[in-house]
Parts: sequence; structure tokens; C-alpha cells
Amino acid sequence: MPQQPARGTRLFTVTADTLVAVDFGPRTKGRPPGPYGRLFARPGTRAFTLANLLARLPMGMFSVSAVVMIAGTRGSYALAGAVTATGLAGTALVAPWTARLVDRYGQARVAVPATLVAALGSLALLLCVRYDAPAWTLFAAYAATATTPNTGGMSRARWAHLLDGDPDALHTANSFEQSADELCFMLGPVLAAFLCGAFFPEAGTLVGVVLLVTGVLAFAAQRSTEPPPSGRTAAGAPAPSPSPLRSPGMPPLLAVCLALGAVFGSMEVVTIAFAEAQGHRTAAGVVLALQAGGSCAAGLLYGRVRFAGPAEDRYPWCVAAMTALLILPLLAASLTGSLLLLSAALLVAGMATAPTMITNMTLVQRRTPDGRLNEGMTLAVTALLGGIACGSAAGGWVVEHLTPTAGYGVPVTAATVALLVALAGPGVRTAP
Repeated sequence: MPQQPARGTRLFTVTADTLVAVDFGPRTKGRPPGPYGRLFARPGTRAFTLANLLARLPMGMFSVSAVVMIAGTRGSYALAGAVTATGLAGTALVAPWTARLVDRYGQARVAVPATLVAALGSLALLLCVRYDAPAWTLFAAYAATATTPNTGGMSRARWAHLLDGDPDALHTANSFEQSADELCFMLGPVLAAFLCGAFFPEAGTLVGVVLLVTGVLAFAAQRSTEPPPSGRTAAGAPAPSPSPLRSPGMPPLLAVCLALGAVFGSMEVVTIAFAEAQGHRTAAGVVLALQAGGSCAAGLLYGRVRFAGPAEDRYPWCVAAMTALLILPLLAASLTGSLLLLSAALLVAGMATAPTMITNMTLVQRRTPDGRLNEGMTLAVTALLGGIACGSAAGGWVVEHLTPTAGYGVPVTAATVALLVALAGPGVRTAP
């Protein structure tokens, strides 16, 4: 009976006048996987990432959907802006407390009920708008959405738990998460505007609620990758842990986040005003999407780079590069007045955003005490939201009292402030 040749041997035979050699040795595989391939080769990472992306996409939908829904039925952009500002202020107050509970009791135990409360708030807003309820009910309903958990922070916390002791892999994971943020905030408004325009004004909010609840439930179901609750000791008593605000270097990092938020908020308002002045207001979304697209691509590329020095050393350089590139939109608007050239300038300027935010979040993670990672990252997001609100107000004031072109000086000024804080802030450039 013929025997199968052993692995690693060769079989020689003759066919007509040709010598044939058959190699039964193991076949070598193709190129080794890159950093992202190795990252998602870990068990459970793809499942929680896909679920989190599903839950994160509505974050870029709700504000636009609320504005379109309220302004379209009530005929008042002022009311729509005031309602969304109330939700933003509520999130800034409630989100750190929600994150603290997540750290103490676990993601699944806290995120699911918090999401359900936020979903009920969005549905209540939809019904109040639909059935012409008094204006004060809109504020009350939208304020309930402040319990929405920081889904991006929970995903980063899972990576930090899984990749503990592997700083290179954690750098790749943080880069992916920042790129995912940019992608969601790029696609979210476009999807919301399409749904509200193609179907009915409440469609964006309704789809956003479905995506948020489905994504969080699927994310919470991935228990194998969830970091253990770290807010209690083995005896069951609350574990002592200092507030992230008291960590050395954390306040300056949050101040940088505040200034960077002002960059984002002012850029959005000014770009919309500039496009409208050029007679192409509908193109503003595409122009802003190019900026987010440049940031997303740069973030993915940044995650493939391996740096020799600490993040503290490259942080000021990232902020400096962002500040310098933000001059390009100002020059394009003031010297040419061309929306096409402005789009190209924003695409290039956006390429410094993700590296800056990735490095910032890395430093925030390192300075956050053990067991309070969600709270530390949520404080950074809260600072960003506060900066966005301030930047939107400042950009709108400059546009109204000066010109849209002059408004591009606001993000440059805010980035310069961020650079000064990054250079002079105590503890920012000192490794913990």
C-alpha cells in the first residue's frame, strides 16, 4: 500500500523525458501581518470593535438630526441651537460621573441602562417635536441624552486592558480608535442629513437611537474582553483612588483639549459661513468631510509608525504641526477666496489632527490613576466638547461682526494657545 511521503521530503519521478520534483514540505506563508492585522488577530477584538463602531456612529448624527428636526418643524434655528447646546452642557456635567460608575461597576452593568435612558430622551424629543409640545419639553427631553456613555472611551479601555505591557500595540490601537472617531464624525452628519431629507425630519434621530442601542447591547455582550471593575477591593470596600484631575500633568492636558475643541468648533462654523458666502452652502458638509478624511488617513498611517522616544517628546511637535497647517485654510480663504482651494487646504490641515489627538489621549491614559481610565478619557472628551461650544461661539461672532475669511483666524489662535500650554504646562512633557 503506498505510503504518504513525510512532511519536509521531496519526491522525484520521471514523466516521458522530464524529471519532476514534488516538494511535500510546509508552504511558507505570505507577508507577515502588519500592526493592524496583529492587533485584530487577538480573540474577541473584532467583535467588540464592530459593535462599538455601530454604537459610535450616532454620536455624529444626533446634533444634526435634532437641528434639522426642530428647525424644520418649529421654523427656528435659534431654538434648535439652544436645545442642542443644553444637551451639550448636560453631557459635560453628567459624562464624567457616568464614566466613574463604568470604572467602578463595569461597562455592561452601567453602559446599558445609561444608554436606555439616553435613548428614551431622544425618543421623547422626537415625540415632543412631532406633536408640537411646548418648547420647554424639548430642553427637558434632550437633557436626558446626557447619560449617553463614552463609547469610544470604553473601547480604548478594553484595548488598554488587553494590551497591558505592549506599548507599541497600544499605540496602534489608539491610532485606530482616533481614526474611527474621525470616520464616525465624518459619516454621521452626512447620514443624518440624508435620512432627514430623504424620508421625514425625525428619521435621523430614530435611526440614531436604533444604532446606539443595538451597538451598545452588542458591545456589552462581549464579556471576554471587558476590563474587570476596579473600583472595589477584594473585601468589597471602595478602593481608594485619586481623581484624575489631581494627577500631575492632567490639568494642562485637559486645557489643551479645551483649546483643540475650540479649533474644531470654530472651523465648522466658519467653513459653513464661508461656503454660504460663496453661494455653495450645501457643499460645506463635503468640505468638512475632507478635513475629517485627511485626519482619518493620517491616524491610520500614524498607527503603523514605531517611535523610539516617549510620547511626551513628540507631543509639542504634533501640536506645532497642527498649528502650522491650520494657517493653510486662512491663506487659501484670504488670498484666493476659492472654495476648491480651501477644500484642499483643509484636507492637508486635517492630517495633523489625528496624530495630535492620538498622542494627547496616550498621555491622558498614562496620567490617569489605575481603575479610573474611563473617567480620565471622558474628562478629555468633556474638555473637547466645552472647547467646541466656545469655538463655535467665537467663530460665529467673528463671522457676524467681521468676515468669514477672518473667521479662519480663530482656529489658528486656538491652536496657538494649545501649543503654548503644551510647551509650558507643568508635567505635560515629564513622563509619569
